[in-house]
Amino acid sequence: MADSSTGTDDAPKRALNFIEQKIEADIAAGKHGGEVHTRFPPEPNGYLHIGHAKAICVSFGLAQQYGGKTNLRFDDTNPEKESVEYVNAIREDIAWLGFDWNGGEYYTSDYFQQLYDYACDLIRKGLAYADDQTAEEIAYQKGAPGKPGENSPFRDRSVDENLRLFEEMKAGKCQEGARVLRAKIDMAHDNMLMRDPVIYRVKFIEHHRTGNDWVIYPMYDFAHGQSDSIERISHSLCSLEFENHRPLYNWFIEALGIYPSEQTEFARLNLNYTIMSKRKLLRLVEEGVVDGWDDPRMPTISGLRRRGYTPESIRVFADRVGVAKRNNTIDVSLLEWSLRDDLNRRAPRVMAVLDPIRLVVLNYPAGETEMLTTVNNPEDESAGTREIPFGRELWMEAEDFRVDVNKKWFRLAPGRTVRLKSAYIVEYVDHIEDENGTVTEVHVNYIPNSRSGQDTSGVKPKGTLHWVSAEHAQDAEVRLYDRLFKEESPEANGDFMDALNPESLSILKGCKIEPSLAEAQVGTVFQFTRLGYFTLDSKYSGLGAPVFNRAVTLKDGWKG
Repeated sequence: MADSSTGTDDAPKRALNFIEQKIEADIAAGKHGGEVHTRFPPEPNGYLHIGHAKAICVSFGLAQQYGGKTNLRFDDTNPEKESVEYVNAIREDIAWLGFDWNGGEYYTSDYFQQLYDYACDLIRKGLAYADDQTAEEIAYQKGAPGKPGENSPFRDRSVDENLRLFEEMKAGKCQEGARVLRAKIDMAHDNMLMRDPVIYRVKFIEHHRTGNDWVIYPMYDFAHGQSDSIERISHSLCSLEFENHRPLYNWFIEALGIYPSEQTEFARLNLNYTIMSKRKLLRLVEEGVVDGWDDPRMPTISGLRRRGYTPESIRVFADRVGVAKRNNTIDVSLLEWSLRDDLNRRAPRVMAVLDPIRLVVLNYPAGETEMLTTVNNPEDESAGTREIPFGRELWMEAEDFRVDVNKKWFRLAPGRTVRLKSAYIVEYVDHIEDENGTVTEVHVNYIPNSRSGQDTSGVKPKGTLHWVSAEHAQDAEVRLYDRLFKEESPEANGDFMDALNPESLSILKGCKIEPSLAEAQVGTVFQFTRLGYFTLDSKYSGLGAPVFNRAVTLKDGWKG
């Protein structure tokens, strides 16, 4: 989040969002000792996506803004779905975004004993009981909105019996589904979540940290608030779908008499042409629609990173989306704009030809190579310049030459001149076609006194083309990524799989790149002149066989 307190006389402070207003009111009142302590509590059951990135920026950003701390806490209470792989990926994603969990790294499993003790405390207070009904029976008895539920036949068990039965659960003497522990609240409550929620269930599954030490696991609603309290989280920030959970969050804290952490909800991130459900993203992975969680078409942070997104662009995107109280859908073009705007300032300019045909400069000496100077980034003088080789035979884009053209065509054609980027002006001579009428080679003459930066020719071509020296070019594969879904709302008309975009990936072989790109490193994003922004793929690139991913096109489609 941007710091609203850094306004200057020339730039007025932006208005505080509602969470900032609450935090500043809490600080002014001395609440929580005037401290701001947030947490980010992902479940390690998948990879983080762009929606999590916004939540990360909110929780970590606000703590930074107010000189506080943020905990990273893994909510690891569902052992059948969790793994160390996801834990490591989450750590990597948060660090890559530029945030440090300066409050420490924790796991809900760190608190299994304390949470068990809390449950026993509720039993002793007559606020929890062991229920031997099936899940179906419990669900039926809860009733419906506007219709009171029915009390469980086990609701009035004695404290001693409940403690004994809960201990049996802990000791592994109950089968899965045979018994649960429920909070005793109100079966007629308007909020369905308050109708005696289940707080513990039996699971005979090995846990990635605790092994087989525990066979009972707390439910999210029981573990969440208490873990916040244990860590003395002052501001527990989460998305709006947990708004109905807040009364239960508060009830547990009040019933136990523990540190009063407070939950505040904000609108989650929804993007068009995108799905955010980890379960559905997993389906894409398992069914081979994508090549893993880090596929560049995925909205995962690792996928965005592999595609060429920068952490700065994602943080700017999160800031522009802002913090709101109502859910809405954000145009994915804003995310693309954020990347494009960032890369325009920082990305080195290079030349690559994706669909090459030969361009022969007839009047240039055969076998001669001339080194030409070109600017690395016109938006950044400190980026300096580099030398690129020029010779008689070059590669040009096939689409940059046409035989039949109109007055609006500013590229190469019979009777036309163009400037070759950072090189010379050339004029058409003739061309060669294959048996299918496809142009395979174009012949031109260059104007010797038209060299870029030293042009005295007086010729004013209307177009500038990129090119690569044929002698010095490197071969590369280029992957053009587009949106994974062709529908704005992939889930609107049934199965989201039916909305897949069959043209979300195009693989181009035999592309030609300038020799400097032989030294390209993973993580650096380049602007391929006139083509878009590209980065070396971290999975498929090999020595002498580079693969570049298109991060985003040059054209800005955002209507902001």
